[in-house]
Amino acid sequence: AKKRTFYQLMLNFTPFYAEGGGQVGDTGVLASEEELIEIFNTKQENGRILHFTNTLPKSIKFPFIAKVDAKKRDLTQNNHSATHLLHAALREVLGTHVEQKGSLVKADHLRFDFSHFHKVTKEEIKEIEFLVNARIRENYQLEEFRNIPIEEATEMGAMALFGEKYGDTVRAIKFGDSVELCGGTHVQATGNIGLFVITQETAVAAGIRRIEAITADKSMDFLTEKLETLAEVEVILKNRNNVVGSIDALQKENASLQKQIENLLKEKAGGLKDELLGKARELNGIKLIAESIELDPKAIKDLAFELKNKEDNLFLVLANQFGGKVMITVALGKNLLESKNLHAGKIVKELAAEIGGGGGGQAEFATAGGKNANGIPNALAKAEQFLN
Repeated sequence: AKKRTFYQLMLNFTPFYAEGGGQVGDTGVLASEEELIEIFNTKQENGRILHFTNTLPKSIKFPFIAKVDAKKRDLTQNNHSATHLLHAALREVLGTHVEQKGSLVKADHLRFDFSHFHKVTKEEIKEIEFLVNARIRENYQLEEFRNIPIEEATEMGAMALFGEKYGDTVRAIKFGDSVELCGGTHVQATGNIGLFVITQETAVAAGIRRIEAITADKSMDFLTEKLETLAEVEVILKNRNNVVGSIDALQKENASLQKQIENLLKEKAGGLKDELLGKARELNGIKLIAESIELDPKAIKDLAFELKNKEDNLFLVLANQFGGKVMITVALGKNLLESKNLHAGKIVKELAAEIGGGGGGQAEFATAGGKNANGIPNALAKAEQFLN
């Protein structure tokens, strides 16, 4: 497959869980007296459990010991059991219309898709998260019912998983009030899950939402990182009591300063307009302005449109450096578009070669970006060639 060969091994007995119901397959090793074979995935096909390897055994005369990666299995079943608690909490907070529409259970995170017709609010997320963690702290023991009639499981309140097919007898998993039909691996008690944290809630399709979450070690690492970031912010703000208030004050101050900067740039642009018009050179009945200026891209665009609207025969080329990038702007007066057959987009592409970049745009206005500031003089000089 894709220039790669792998093998599928079937054993007479195996502790490996095969991928199914959203839970990923186990990994681990097969060990004999002579060799060690890595199992990188486990799947089920036609009722048979297949172990995926990159190598075949050299000899099968010795017995093999199948060893599941216990750490990965533990973390995965933490997340699997957490999806059952999450499902129950969603139905309690959002309503009984919630049904599972898919899931992915891995060692480092879980994903749960469910039916719901609008975005889950922050308050609802907080309540769902609280309920799941409360049931984790209750340390509900796993109650497993194997090979029971599906009617009996239904009477217990078991909820079938989306997309799964069931026979006459099923396996039911119960944690407190949560009862579901399931063939996956689970914790012996909910307390093993440790801590449940929702990291994201998004839309998947019309009427389908998705929650992503983490548990155990991952959730602790996540919260530790958040707390360390908060501590750093408190030090920077020199305020441990009201971080939100300090950030709000900074945002207001920043908005005020930004407004002042915009006003100053407008004043500067207004002065530049007259200065640039004074530098205009006339070539073949066309007014050429080719200059390097210090303004931000938005201010340059506003300036360019003011100048071209003021001069119908204007050929304007402005170069600037902003945010570590070099930019070239070309604007043409309406008479040049009608009588000289010039196109700003085509012109700026040729000029952009001088600054090691590219760009384009419309006939009357175009921009280009590059990285070579040393090419600005050549680009401005080259502009005059279009008029000769």
